[in-house]
Amino acid sequence: MSNTEKIPARSQVKKEDTWALEDMYASRQDWEADCEKARQLADEAAGYAGKVGESAENLLFLSQLSEKLDCVLSDVYGYASRFKDQDTANAEGQAMEAKAMSLYVECAGKLSFMRPELLAVPEERLETFYAREKGLLHYKRSIGELRRCREHILSADMEKLLADAGEMAQTPSNAYSMLVNADLTFAPAKDSEGQEHEVTGGSFIPLMQSQDRELRKSAFSSLYSGYGQVINTAAALLGGQINQLKFFARARKYPDALHASLDATNVPVEVYHNLIRAVHEDIGILHRYMRLRKKLLGAEKLHMYDLYTPLVADADVRVPFEQAKKEVLEATAVLGEEYTRVLKEGFENRWIDVYENKGKRGGAYSAGQQVHPYVLLNYKDTLDSEFTLAHEMGHAMHSWLSTRHQAPVDREYVIFVAEVASTCNESLLMQHLLKKTSDKKTRAYLINYFLEQFRTTLYRQTMFAEFELMINETVEKGGSLTAEGLNKMYHDLNVFYYGEDVEVDSLIDREWARIPHFYYDYYVFQYATGFSAAIALSGRILKEGESAVKDYLNFLSGGCSKDPISLLQGAGVDMRTAEPVHSALALFDSLIGEMEELMEQEG
Repeated sequence: MSNTEKIPARSQVKKEDTWALEDMYASRQDWEADCEKARQLADEAAGYAGKVGESAENLLFLSQLSEKLDCVLSDVYGYASRFKDQDTANAEGQAMEAKAMSLYVECAGKLSFMRPELLAVPEERLETFYAREKGLLHYKRSIGELRRCREHILSADMEKLLADAGEMAQTPSNAYSMLVNADLTFAPAKDSEGQEHEVTGGSFIPLMQSQDRELRKSAFSSLYSGYGQVINTAAALLGGQINQLKFFARARKYPDALHASLDATNVPVEVYHNLIRAVHEDIGILHRYMRLRKKLLGAEKLHMYDLYTPLVADADVRVPFEQAKKEVLEATAVLGEEYTRVLKEGFENRWIDVYENKGKRGGAYSAGQQVHPYVLLNYKDTLDSEFTLAHEMGHAMHSWLSTRHQAPVDREYVIFVAEVASTCNESLLMQHLLKKTSDKKTRAYLINYFLEQFRTTLYRQTMFAEFELMINETVEKGGSLTAEGLNKMYHDLNVFYYGEDVEVDSLIDREWARIPHFYYDYYVFQYATGFSAAIALSGRILKEGESAVKDYLNFLSGGCSKDPISLLQGAGVDMRTAEPVHSALALFDSLIGEMEELMEQEG
């Protein structure tokens, strides 16, 4: 008889474990009303086509109207996305998100005249506008950021054409999401006693952390065999994604998609290449960790399905959600009373959708809506889930502070700094848990978890970044992305990163097909840079106290009021250099040493 653990339907989930979508809209009718409001605002703005540079008054009115429209669209699309993600198979949610995206594209098309007209205003005339109309100073940063990219802004007609193409460009990402979240299913995994376990996107990593090697191997085979059945479709979708990035980059006169993506957030491309170079230079530290893992597991061969299981089996602990919330609050108390108050508010007022249900989007994220952030989890009562809670609430607090301290036009921080607050929370949680335990096995277990954060965030995400660079370069040079070619590229990277002590199983070659971040346009490298910055910042907070906390909270409150490199410099870290990466990996190396000593003492 099967003992498969059943995943509940959405209707079976307790209300207190779901997020409060009603905080955004009390009813579907209210959402529909805002859809119409957005359309009316866009129509009103469209009446000023050809008049942007005529007067300071026109420019101010359009800037205010555009800011208001952005707020409405953020709510409209945010609500639809949250509604769909709680059950991706629900037709109503699919229709709402499609309508919101269509509306967004429609509005973008109607306002597409603004950028080229604003760029055509001479600098001297713009300065007289600022002097004449003080309200325009509120938008000076955003206007300046737009004009910084002036050589990549096209004519009004071409801008409208690109805006109209935006909905079509989302097709690969949307189709991929439906394929892996709604359609793709996996055979149950069997443990060493023959019992079955349901394999889903949300349950896979917990299964990989099991001490039962037969279960890990079975789950590994189940998941990647499933992806193997759709591997050619996945390759075609990823190819479509990279081709649309190539199209838009060329249309905007960038040398490639990397330059286009990073320029959007004012991050030098050298930062991307410096990260990969620094990790390559320190790859031997990861190989050292793999040798230790192989030794401690007593494995003749270390397989890819052996990389997640804790090295200290008898110290593995269950972490219920209530305990996780308590410990996250304790760990982040160093950031001050106001931070703690808001974090508790989020815990107690349904900012979080906690557990997995059928059809729910996999993984975890935080979405910074204006009313308050929304956090999606698939919580599993594990240490990993506790750290995911700390991570996503770091994002949420970043969004909340930026929204409260910046005007709407400046509230949304760029993706380059997005992973700093989340990872800083994780580091603070780790330091807190290490500080409160004196048991050697528990300490070794926690250090092992910290080591895994370095492996999965700094090394693995850099490997993803390198893969993303490789596939973009392949398409840029006129090549095509086939399942066979993608599998080989991915296999070779795993061999290089993990070294000779790891058996790179052929099924792992398909892992690229289950990574949604390859549809996020050069996003993954920021996990690694953010992790490096967060390690430096958390160390400074714990060492220096109040002054470092003040600098850090100013960073969290900064939104996009400054460029990301400057915001991080203000917090005390310079990401223009490789030093934060090397420094973080030096800590990784020292933790491996401590782990070796602890295990020898226990041995």
